[in-house]
Amino acid sequence: MFVQAYLDTAQQILNEYQGEEPFHSFLKKYFGANKKFGSRDRKQIAQLCYCFFRLGSSLKEVSITERLLTGLFLCNDSKSLLLEKLNAGLNDEVEKELAEKLKKVNLQYGFEVEKIFPFQQALSDDIEYYSFSISFLIQPNAYLRIRPGYEKEVARKLSEANIAFSMVTDQCLSVEPATKLNKVLEINKEVVVQDLSSQQVLNSLKQHFQKKPIKTAWDCCAASGGKSILLKDTFPNVQLTVSDISILINLKKRFEQAGITGYKKMIADISNAPLNAQQKFDLIICDAPCSGSGTWSRTPEQLYFFDEKKIDHYSTLQKNILSNATKSLRKEGFLLYITCSVFKKENEEVVKFISEQLSLQLLNMEYLKGYNQKADTLFTALFVL
Repeated sequence: MFVQAYLDTAQQILNEYQGEEPFHSFLKKYFGANKKFGSRDRKQIAQLCYCFFRLGSSLKEVSITERLLTGLFLCNDSKSLLLEKLNAGLNDEVEKELAEKLKKVNLQYGFEVEKIFPFQQALSDDIEYYSFSISFLIQPNAYLRIRPGYEKEVARKLSEANIAFSMVTDQCLSVEPATKLNKVLEINKEVVVQDLSSQQVLNSLKQHFQKKPIKTAWDCCAASGGKSILLKDTFPNVQLTVSDISILINLKKRFEQAGITGYKKMIADISNAPLNAQQKFDLIICDAPCSGSGTWSRTPEQLYFFDEKKIDHYSTLQKNILSNATKSLRKEGFLLYITCSVFKKENEEVVKFISEQLSLQLLNMEYLKGYNQKADTLFTALFVL
């Protein structure tokens, strides 16, 4: 029976996977080596595995099969042939409210929502623990940021392609996860694939920008350039410098697609040394390497495999980066510190370090809470020197 084959394969994958690489990468390699699975098979097996991980640290004492079925039941709100074949009784109740389903599972296994996210002691006091834990049972939406001037064109193309979407703001829309967009929209030119919270990280900066022009900006941990594209769309006249510890291949490609030119880029490990250049910047954006805990609803394997000791590693790394990066900040210039973490040591503790050890003045600090909006949760703190 194909359903039993899905279940057996999911169990084999989970037994082999040790959390040493992103799960989507592991799956790609696994299916590449086992070409007997068609696209529908891969989708069903992947769904089983991801639902397994969404339970976090709960139900670790039950069998893999029971955990797979429970995950499939809790993390879906519509009936499916897969669940019907595996457990018809659960399939009959899968459309009920999540609260009702949780009661059922609690009665059967003693399931506790609080065990989904096992790092409560490290969590920021600003995060509502129960709501945050519940959010891992829900697949986040995919969000697009519409670039300036393409609002009508994007809506027209999506409508003509019969792709369902919801306008969240004038510049932001959401679509179902895994929606095929490449053949409909010009990614990075017309829209940027960017989470709802990530689209809001410059909000605290805008009011200060109006008061005092910012001419030069440095994105010191630029990665693939998402925050930099947002910066250029928001403040087109800013002279931009980008850097990261490795060659910015993805950033260069995205900038070409976005039509961004005239910027400076360089390879620089700011955690080890400051820039040699004498240039001072009006704005430094530090989207720091972090645990990514605010985005784990997209990568739920982290709930299962994350080592809490890594929090200290990231906190130390962030402080090293900031100590060196702020040496390139002009007097009265701004530092925007960003993480996609919900841990105190990566956020509030680092803010205290910046204020006390680096002598910057805190202007604004906030969590962009996406866990009630099927979105990521990010942290931002704005400082002035």
